[in-house]
Amino acid sequence: MAKRQKTLAKILSGSKNISFSDFISLVEGFGFRLSRVSGSHHIFVHPKSKELVNLQEVGGQIKPYQIRQFMNLVERYDLNLEEE
Repeated sequence: MAKRQKTLAKILSGSKNISFSDFISLVEGFGFRLSRVSGSHHIFVHPKSKELVNLQEVGGQIKPYQIRQFMNLVERYDLNLEEE
């Protein structure tokens, strides 16, 4: 199983212990690209979505509420994980 798929499986199983770098890889796997960095905020955009994804790193981890927001966005726009 590829790393992005493992990260997604970990999230779907309810884990909140997700590293920031693994989550960034997952976000990019769904077709988002880094638009800009403003302080600690990493802003991602997607061609199918008008909504931005704003991610912050805290102690090497992604904030749990940002995981939920991202997964809701993926579901709302019916986005698929690309192959690595």
